[in-house]
Amino acid sequence: MLGTGRVGTTLAQAFARAGYEVVIGSRDPAALDEERRGQLGEVPVAALAEAVAGADVVVDALPGEHAVEVVSSLGDLLDGVVVLDVANPLDTSHGMPPTLLVKDTDSLAEQIQRACPRARVVKSLNTVNAAVMVDPGSVGDGDTTVFVAGDDPAARELVARLLTELGWRDVLDLGDLTAARGIEMWLPLWVRLMQTLGTTRFNLRIVR
Repeated sequence: MLGTGRVGTTLAQAFARAGYEVVIGSRDPAALDEERRGQLGEVPVAALAEAVAGADVVVDALPGEHAVEVVSSLGDLLDGVVVLDVANPLDTSHGMPPTLLVKDTDSLAEQIQRACPRARVVKSLNTVNAAVMVDPGSVGDGDTTVFVAGDDPAARELVARLLTELGWRDVLDLGDLTAARGIEMWLPLWVRLMQTLGTTRFNLRIVR
């Protein structure tokens, strides 16, 4: 798990509860305060390279503006590894609501894939907040949709299986990684809905 923020710690705990061996990677593990370490429970924290060494799946739960830099710094440690990218390229430098750092003809997920060409990048989970990521049943009785996109079909299938273990019932495969552009561009509307509804616990349901 890359990222010690709310998304990273929430997902780390959820996958640990599901029985997986989880390590959270941090640029400076010693800098974590006691409150954040308490939130992690028994999940260990290590330096980035140590955390991903030998991993089958690496989750990018970093702030979008730092994701490419940090993930690409791991180099060949990610060769052949499934990288589940849950980050969003949000730009809050001009206040709220945020804009996107990349959109339309590119995506953060594609930038990560280009930076790590031998990794197997899959975009998913970025369309909901951390609590809903690990507890989809808390919204609409679990009858909502989450998306996956990636160039490697086997990697998409693996991520879809992980999502079902978190409780997701409707995992919609959108195909190759260019679909991440649309998935990420949902975020400005998500922010507007959050402001209007006064909650972060909502999601899309694709009726077909």
